[in-house]
Order: sequence, then C-alpha cells, then structure tokens
Amino acid sequence: MKQARLFINGVWREGAGQFPVLDKYTGEQIANAEIADADLVDQAVEAARTAFRGGEIPLPDRYTLLMRARDILMRRREEILDALVAETGFTRDDNAGDFARCEQTLLTSAEEAKRITGEMIPIAASPGHPGELAFTIRVPLGVVACITPFNSPLNTVAHKIAPALAAGNAVVLKPASYTPMAAVLLTEVFEEAGLPSGWLNLIHGPGSQTGRALCDNPDVAYFAFTGGGPAGAAIQAAAGMRRTQMELGNISAAIVCEDADLDRAAGKCIGTAFRKAGQVCTSLQRIYVARSAIAEFTERFIARTAALVTGDPRDPATDIGPMVDAGEAARAERMVTDSIAKGAQLRLGGARDGALMAPTILENVTPDMPVLSEEAFAPIVCLIPFDDFDAVIEAVNATPYGLSAGIFTRDIDRALTAAQGIEVGLFNINNTSSNRADPMPYGGCKASGWGREGPRAAIRDMTEERLITITPG
Repeated sequence: MKQARLFINGVWREGAGQFPVLDKYTGEQIANAEIADADLVDQAVEAARTAFRGGEIPLPDRYTLLMRARDILMRRREEILDALVAETGFTRDDNAGDFARCEQTLLTSAEEAKRITGEMIPIAASPGHPGELAFTIRVPLGVVACITPFNSPLNTVAHKIAPALAAGNAVVLKPASYTPMAAVLLTEVFEEAGLPSGWLNLIHGPGSQTGRALCDNPDVAYFAFTGGGPAGAAIQAAAGMRRTQMELGNISAAIVCEDADLDRAAGKCIGTAFRKAGQVCTSLQRIYVARSAIAEFTERFIARTAALVTGDPRDPATDIGPMVDAGEAARAERMVTDSIAKGAQLRLGGARDGALMAPTILENVTPDMPVLSEEAFAPIVCLIPFDDFDAVIEAVNATPYGLSAGIFTRDIDRALTAAQGIEVGLFNINNTSSNRADPMPYGGCKASGWGREGPRAAIRDMTEERLITITPG
C-alpha cells in the first residue's frame, strides 16, 4: 500500500492518524495518507519560518532548482500520470493536459525568478528633494501557506508553490484530501532537485482540523487558496490582516451570437462543459444562444454530446470519468431533478451510476432553478435563447460570481461591448469560459475571489514592494 506521508523540514514523517485515498473509478483504496494534527502543522510552519530566516536562496539558485525540478518531473511523467488517473478519476488525456501545464508552470516560474524587479521613482522632480534617488525593490513575505483542490492536483499545486519559491518564500502545502498523491510526487521532485530543508513542507488532513490549525498559526504571512466559497470565507476570516489569494467558484457562461461559427462554438463548449466531469471552476454551465441560431446550435451540441463515452478513465475510448465521489454525483443529480420539477426540460443525460454522471443538457431554465442559481461543478449545462444583447450581458452578470466568460461572434464591436460589460476577471472572445495559458494573470472578482495566479502575477502578490531613497551627502 502506498503512503502519502508528511514532509517536514526535509524529513518524510508519519502523522497523528491516517485516512484512505481511493481510486475514484473503482472505489478501491490505493494509499494511506498521514494526518497532520495541530502540533505537526506548527512544526511545518516553524520549519518554513526557520528556513526563511536563515537566509534567502539566491535568485540564480531558484532558477536552477525550478529548472531541475522541471527536468525530474518530465523523467517521471508516466509514473505521475498513472497516479493522477487513479486518484482523480479523470481520463489520461485530461491528466496529460494537467501534466503539460505543470511543466510550463515550473519553466515559467524559473524564468520569472530572474525578472523580479522594482522601478525607479522620479523623486528628484518633487520640490524639496534635489538630487535624491528613489527606487523600489520586491522582497519575499516569509511563510506562504498553499491550500489546493482536487480537480487539478498537480498543476494547481505547482501554480502555488513554484511562484512562492521563485519569489523567495518558504512554503507549507496542504493539498486536497481526495488527491494527496500528486502533491507527494511533486514534493519528491523538489526534494530530488535539491531544494534545501524547510523551504517546502507538506501536510495532509481535513480542512476542519489541519486546515484550521494552519490558518490559526500567526507565522503564516500569506494564504494561496483555490477551492469553494465557504472554505475561502473561513480562511479569509482567520487570515485577518494577512494577505490572501482566493480563487473560488463560478457559474460560467458563454454567449453564442447568430454570426458565430456554430460548429466550432459547439465543439469548444462541449469540451469546456464536460472535461473532468465538469469539475473545473471555469466549466461551462450556461450557454446563451441567439434565438435565430439556437435550433441549429442545439442540434449540433446535443448530437456531439450524445457521442461522448462515460466510464473507466483508463480506457482510451472514455471521454468522461467519474466525479470525485458518489455523494457529489448524487448532489448534481438532485440539482437536475429539482430543476426539472420547477419546469426545466431535460434534453440529454440526467442520470448517474454511482460516481458516474452522464453529460446533461437542460433547456427551459429560469434563474430560480438550482442549475442556474448554484455552481454545479458537474457535467451539467443549460441552453438559453436570447433576443436582446444588452439583456444577455445583464443575465451573465446576474450571479454573485465573476471568474470567467466568453463570446462567439464575428462582430468586434459586440465582442468588445461584452468584454467591457461582463464582470469577470477573464473574458475570452471566440472562446469559452475556460481558455487559459499558464503565464497569464488568472483570477476573478466578486464572489469568485481576488488576487491572481500565473507565475509573474503570483510573484508580485507574494512579494512586498519596498521603497528606498538615497539623499546625497
């Protein structure tokens, strides 16, 4: 039986208890994970604090360590992919995408470690400051706590820890309990790359115990979190005046105008709605289609969705694997049945088999239905006709969230109107809500959070700007 152990101050350790890690398709136990209690959490934070205060890792060495980690990651590709398929339930293709993005995150973070700069301030131009110089530098914050979700257990972990290390911070990482093995493997990669003891510490355990102890430790300077809104609110409340980066939920939308390439739009929307069984914060849940085009779009969309295969993620023919567990699939199924009871029309899917949820398409939906008022985080999408363009912008904005959205149109004026009017952190023209390259600044607004992922943006978030002045003589 594999072990997901704790990694504290450069030593792999047992915890104060264990919990099972399950294969998301078969339900079989594939590993035991060690639990970090409050004392072990404090030991991990102290190890990070001691490493940070002992002297920074020089910038050239940060670059070298991250590049070496990237090379080791590539050498272990097949082993890591096997572990990802088992603990996520996502197909090998989905996990191969996550792996490829992780490589880019390490590579880009290494490059950005060489580009951390401040700026010159023209203080001498101000009255009373003749001949003075002023400039800023960026200094690391200290201990960064990284708390990550199950739906991208390799690349999201890399998106937290690689920029933190590039910026000169020490890290305590707590991955999702559903998927701890990817974090173990990535920690092993950094250990093999030669990262000094204490700079990366790995702990496991439930948010109510391990996560709370991490949040309560006053020596954590910054929290980088991706996950659900309630957990994010709890972390923010505990953080107080400390800085945070929150990447939370969304009810993602796309607009398909009558002049769009409908076949291309349908293909893009299918990929965004159903990859990873819809368990992505940018998964498409609402598609607003111009009424004159909705019949043709719907026909193409349903026909291509019906051809998707749901099943064993290890089977190359499978397009959609299981959700993270049967309880989450049952929750998604209830959203559908409750919406149908309120008048929604089921066009495809709606059923589940354990943790497998069929790709589901609904029409005739209204804002009071669960499928429009709640984040599904499941393979569920709603097709909604629109007549008025201004009204559809209002409809897209009519949720508490603001992470991402997209539009398909050949009309640049209409595209820019939507880009400026829709309240999101990321807007995609001629693409869906899920169009992301790892170097880009990525994050939301409103209830979708604040701060930005992406190595360059994250490094700025994880460093402090310090102003230095020089007065002659």
